[in-house]
Amino acid sequence: MKNIALFACFFLIFSCATSVAENPDSEIKNFQQDLNSEYLNQKTTPLRGSNFTNFKAHPFFPIDLKYRVNADFKKTENPETFEMPTSSGKTKKYREYGKATFTLDGKSYTVSLYQSLDLMKQKQYEDYLFLPFRDETNNIETYGGGKYLDLKIPANKNIIIDFNKSYQPYCAYNAYDYNCPIVPPENILPVRIEAGVKYDDVYHH
Repeated sequence: MKNIALFACFFLIFSCATSVAENPDSEIKNFQQDLNSEYLNQKTTPLRGSNFTNFKAHPFFPIDLKYRVNADFKKTENPETFEMPTSSGKTKKYREYGKATFTLDGKSYTVSLYQSLDLMKQKQYEDYLFLPFRDETNNIETYGGGKYLDLKIPANKNIIIDFNKSYQPYCAYNAYDYNCPIVPPENILPVRIEAGVKYDDVYHH
C-alpha cells in the first residue's frame, strides 16, 4: 500500500512536471496547486492525525525563474546498478542515467540524475528521472534531508531543471510510514536554492 501511494505521488508530480503550460509561471502554480491537493486528500496524503487535520497549504518560496535552469545533459554510458540508502536503513535499487551541469549566479554545478529500477519497469515511469539534492537552505527553510525533483529523459543534450517544482519527501512529514532515498554526496550543492516547497517546523521529528 505504501509503494502504491508513493507511486501515485510520483505520477501526480511527474505529470505536472511534463505537462505543457502557457508559460513557466503557470506551470509552477499548477504544480503548487496539485501538491496542495494531494496533501489535502485523505486518500493520497502522507499526513496523519493532527498534521492532516491542521494542514491548509504548503509554504513555498516565491516563484523565481532564476532557479529554472537550462542544463547541459550527458548520458552515463553502461551505468551500474547500485543500492541507494534510505531513511529507514533499507536500500532501493537505482542507476545513474546521466549528469546535468548548469550555471547559477555565475557558478557551475553538476548533479546526477537517477532511474529507479522498480519504477522504470512501469509504462508511466519509463522516461522518469529522479533528482534528489541538498542545498544550503536545508535545516533552515527546508527539510534537513534535502528535496526531490522529478524530470523526464531529455530528447537531446539539454534538460530544463526547474527547482521551483522541488518538493520534500514523504518521510519529512511522516517518518513512521515512509522511508525515502538519502541524497547522494555528489548532489549536495554548496549554494542556497531558494525555490520550491518550504518546510513547516511542525513536522520536525
